[in-house]
Parts: sequence; structure tokens; C-alpha cells
Amino acid sequence: MFYEVIPAGRTEGLIYDYGDSLLPGQIVLVLVGKRQLPGVIIKKVAQPDFKTKSILKVLYSKPLPRHLLDVVSFLHEYYLAPSGAGVSLILPKGVEKKRRKTEQMFGNCAKTEHNTNLSQIRLNTAQKNALQSLQKAPDGTKLLYGVTGSGKTNIYLKMALDAFKQQKSSILLVPEIALTSQLVRVFQEVFGENIVLIHSKQTEAERHLIFNALLETNRPKIIIGPRSALFAPISDLGLIVIDEEHDGAYYQENPPRYSAIRVASFIAKKLGIPLILGSATPTIEDFYLAETHNSVVKLDQKAIKEAVRPDIQVIDFKERGNFSRNRYFSNSLLVAIAKNLESGRQTLIFHNRRGSAPLTICENCGEEILCPSCFLPLTLHADEYTLQCHTCGFSEKVPSCCPKCGHPEMVHKGFGTKLLESELRKLFPKARVRRFDADNKKGEGVEAIYEEIKTGKVDILIGTQTIAKGLDLPKLATVGVVQADAGLSLPDFSAEERTFQLLTQVIGRVGRGHIADTSVFIQTFQPEHPAIKFALDEDYLGFYEYTIKQRGRSGFPPFSFILRLEVTLKTEALVLKKIRGLTRQLASDKKLKISPPCPAFHERTNKGYTWQIVIRSKSRKALTEMCESLDKSFKIVLDPPSLL
Repeated sequence: MFYEVIPAGRTEGLIYDYGDSLLPGQIVLVLVGKRQLPGVIIKKVAQPDFKTKSILKVLYSKPLPRHLLDVVSFLHEYYLAPSGAGVSLILPKGVEKKRRKTEQMFGNCAKTEHNTNLSQIRLNTAQKNALQSLQKAPDGTKLLYGVTGSGKTNIYLKMALDAFKQQKSSILLVPEIALTSQLVRVFQEVFGENIVLIHSKQTEAERHLIFNALLETNRPKIIIGPRSALFAPISDLGLIVIDEEHDGAYYQENPPRYSAIRVASFIAKKLGIPLILGSATPTIEDFYLAETHNSVVKLDQKAIKEAVRPDIQVIDFKERGNFSRNRYFSNSLLVAIAKNLESGRQTLIFHNRRGSAPLTICENCGEEILCPSCFLPLTLHADEYTLQCHTCGFSEKVPSCCPKCGHPEMVHKGFGTKLLESELRKLFPKARVRRFDADNKKGEGVEAIYEEIKTGKVDILIGTQTIAKGLDLPKLATVGVVQADAGLSLPDFSAEERTFQLLTQVIGRVGRGHIADTSVFIQTFQPEHPAIKFALDEDYLGFYEYTIKQRGRSGFPPFSFILRLEVTLKTEALVLKKIRGLTRQLASDKKLKISPPCPAFHERTNKGYTWQIVIRSKSRKALTEMCESLDKSFKIVLDPPSLL
């Protein structure tokens, strides 16, 4: 008998023979060249007219769930990913190895067969109404738009419990597993040892044994993890929840590139089960799609009655009198920090990690130089002393004065969290200062740092966007946003959206009912910018209406599909020749709107020079068909969440 097998890796299906009958989805070991690779049976085929290799070994008698085989096809067709790359997402590394089933290695699947005393989940009136709306809506993708602190987790719990009682499993995706200990604890109170965690910090052996347990079990489970948990081999799936759905972590930047939200939507439709996208700040694209399909459910009431809106002060960076004591921290913020230190309460200093890109801004009036076509910030190219748009290719010399107020100087500046940490240690030498960002040493566990903060062992916390992702900090009294408009300088159509999301999320760290009087200090060069004003008012719907009009005028998602093509070569001359040639080749296709070639955001690396073109089309098929004619030197990024 002959079978099509997709081996793991950057390959497509190959034909092998085997003496016994096999089922689609069974995992086998095959020879590809001289390498032994695990693969998945796709289907039985007729005998080909060429000699075939034999399947070396059947690794599992039980096949993968059918929906995972469909996911491989979806990734291939929708994201142009090699089929073998899709298989690699599903199969854990070392799947062909034999494992010793010890308690330690077996991870948290070791005790999942025990009975659990399922508790009652209490919902307030607003949560009950939202739950009923979700249950009445047809199966498929639904957006739960809930303000910060509205108790979306309780709704997830109730829906997972309902599925569990029907012997159905649930998958709950979170942006980062290291920052979800409180959410996991809440689920464990209800489901006990039926919780299964899947994440990248687990060893190869642990992930393999968890995979084995999930494939073989016939009991419902609650799987929690980042986007990789979506590929858990569960055959009785009844619910998928994606918490903080706006988070960029749900898009995989490395090949195979894909959006976990789009894959989850495909699975939900295939299985006829609900997919719940939850966020206080949904992406503009997802809110538009959900609104179009009448699948938006709103939860606009705080869950804790004691929750009081914090006192929010906007500090204008242009008024230098506000910064007479320190150039980075306003006088009023420093007073609040000192008061918190006296009373044993915490302060969070927030600065966007990606704000290190130079701002091109007037220090007098706050005017920022934007592209006249795309309404996006221009990026300084110091070697040419020009400002360039990395979306459409527009370029101009740096103006000698502000085009709005005539001030003779435009400034380019930026600073990071390490500098802020050193400044705060000088200002408050006795304070326990902790930095929480991507530069933390590898040996420092995120969970351990979070426990330090939660138990009050940190007085001043300095964080980037990582700290804004749903953490509940009971001793936190003050949030200081050092430069709220830093992200607005990025040359990207979603820069305003990310700024609004981050500000809304970080403001939501206080005013949760733990402390009566809380405060937020927003320092900015652009206090009148819509993204900042809407965030201060916690007005997502207002920001959405403002942004959707801009997207409509400029033709960005959700009004078009986007493809970013990059090419990297050793010299700039070679790159220009290559990418200009492609631009001329594609110019005749009227379905495509092609930007002029321009340098990528990270233009020069040790690999050479990188240039890009951005292609928009109302037809996604037109984009994928165009990609079929490209050679392998081009990096293809379909549906990128940003253009950087």
C-alpha cells in the first residue's frame, strides 16, 4: 500500500510504501534523503510509476485529530507555508524518541485523570448578559469587547465549564505564559488537575510527553498557553478563547509566518465551535470584521464596585518648567513617587521599548513630520539627512524649521529603560528599583520578578509593554508614562493603534479597587494627539471611529490585504537592481497597488542591505498568485501586523 506523507521541515508531501493499512493523521518515521524525519500520513494513494521508499516505523497508532491535518493545508494555501513547516508546528521536537514516563517529565498531564470538584462561577448582571449574548450568537468567531477590569476571565471560565460538562476540551491562548500565573490559578480553582500548560519554557521531553498524553486521552482538558497551544492534539475540542487578542505575540514572525487568530478562526469554523476573542482594546481589523458580522459582545461595566477611576494628569513635555528637577520625570510625578515611598506603595514607570527610534518633532509646538500620502511618521536617514516614508517611498529633506510654527529647530531624540533606571536610583537612593523588560538577564525568571513586585519587595518598577499585559498589582498606586507619544514616531500604519492600546492597558494597571486613591501621569510632546486623548478617556469606540475613517482614506486594513516583500543582498546596488526589476514586472497588474521600493526599517545588517515594497490589494488571491512567480530570494510576509 502507498501513502502520501508530509515530513516535518520545509518540504511537501512524498509517496512511501508500507505493508499494513494506515490512517490519515498517523505519525510515522520516514527517510528524506539520508535523514530520518517524523511525518504525518495524509492519505492513501495509488501506486506511483516510480520506485518508493518504505515507511521506517509507525510512531503512534492513534492518528492526529482531523482538524490539525486541515490546519496544515490552511497554512499552505493561506500563508504559502511549506506543508512540512505546518507539520513542524504540530509535532514536538524529538517525537520519534522513546521517553521514560516519570512524574517530573510528564509535566502537568500526569494527574489529569483524577476527578475534580467543579465549583460554581458567580457572574454579575453585566457578565450574565454578555454570556447570554455569546451563547445566542451562531458558532464561529465572536469578539468580547470588555473594558479593563470588567471580568472577562469569569466568562471564559463559565464557557469552558459548560464545554467541560459536555466532555469537550477548551484551548485558552494567552500572549505570554510567564505573565499568566494569576489566570492559571483561577482556572485551577475550577478545573484542578485537568489544566494542561503548554509553553516554550518546557523541555523537549516535557513537551513530548504532554503531546503523548493529550493524543491518547479520552477525557476533556483545559489547555492554556501561547499560540503554540493552538496545535494541541485534542480530538474533542469544544471552545477556543484568545485573551488579549490585540497582542502582537499572536503573529509568528519566523517561518512559517501566521496569525494564531486566523488559524483559530479556521479551526472554529471547521469544527463548528465558538472562538472568543477577548480584549479591552481589540485590533481595528478584528473589531471591524466582528461588527460587520454582528458578533461584537460588549462588557462595559467594572467587575469590582470599589474600582475608582484614577486621577490622570497630562504633563506637556514642551513646558520645560514641568521638568525643573529632572529632564525625564516631571516634578509632579517625582512628588507622587516620594509620597508612595513614604506610605509603602508602589510606582510603575512605563516606557515603550520601541520608542528608541528617533522622533522628528518640533520642540516648540509638538508638530511631527508625517508622510503626505500615508499620514504616517517619517523616519530620519542621517546619512542622507532626509526623512523617508517606509510605506510609500516618499522622501524629503529634513526641514530647517517647523512647517507649522516656524520654530528654527526640529529635534530627533529617544531614550530607554536602562537610562531611566539609573536616573531613578540617583533620585531615590534608598528605593528598591526593579527593571522589567526584554533586557532582563536570562537567569531572572519572569515569574519570580512578578512575585517580588506583587509581595511588595519592589518600590519602583520600570517596565516596557511586557508589564502592561493584564497584570494585577495590588500595591500599585501610581503609573508614570515617561513619553506617551514615543510609539507614534514609528513609520507604520498601526503605530497610533499600538500607542492607544498600550496606554489604555498600562492605565488599567491602577484603579482596580485595591487602593482608593491612585494616579496616572502621562508625559507627552503631543497632549492633543487623538490616540493619547482617546486613551486617557478610555474611549475605545471613539478611537475606533477615528481610525477606521483614516484606514478607509489610506486603503490600509481592513479595507485591503497587505503583502510585504523584502530582499537582502550584499550591496545596495544589487538590492536596488533586484527590487526595482520586480516593481517594473508587477506594475502592469491592475489588481495590485505597489509602493515604490524603499529601505526596510532595519536597512543594513551583517547580511547586507534590505529593501522592501509593500503591495496592497482588495483580493488576497491576487497577492498569493503573484507570490508564485517570485524566486526564493524574496522574503514574503502576508498580512503583517506592522510594516516594520
